[in-house]
Amino acid sequence: MQNLHIRQERSADRSPVLALVERAFRNEAFSDQREHLLVERLRDTAAFVPELSLVAEKEERIVGYILLTKIDIQGRDRNHPSLALAPVAVHPDFRGRGVGTALIREAHRRAYAIGFGSVVLLGHAAYYPRFGYRPAHHFGIELPFDVPAENAMVVELRPGSLKGVSGRVRYAPAFTE
Repeated sequence: MQNLHIRQERSADRSPVLALVERAFRNEAFSDQREHLLVERLRDTAAFVPELSLVAEKEERIVGYILLTKIDIQGRDRNHPSLALAPVAVHPDFRGRGVGTALIREAHRRAYAIGFGSVVLLGHAAYYPRFGYRPAHHFGIELPFDVPAENAMVVELRPGSLKGVSGRVRYAPAFTE
């Protein structure tokens, strides 16, 4: 999408972002319609990474949002730091125009630049593979709740970053409140 600007969320964006996320998930069948409340809770945790809370603007209007937060993959011998992608939200009037794609690619780029090697998500099995996501079970990684295997996915931002890593994802408590 031309003239789309992606930047870090500012404090003045908090309310517009929550409204956007609520609107984006309002009619989603596979949603509890509470993603905006998750964003609000995550902002006040140690898992929150301000550099990875991004908005997409079109003509000074926020039309998209993405958040990556810290998680651990708990293995038998050690924990491996990673990120969770949740949520990515695009205003319904701007869907199908590349906003989500631009947000995901920019979030991946920034996460890589600040030293993260992987991202875990629960999402649509047909959408995320185009960004390199593969089923988490291929890496021996499992989510802490029962979900279809094809919807639990992970991507290596750094090739080989998940070599020898396996275990259960530990999310920030805000995900289960």
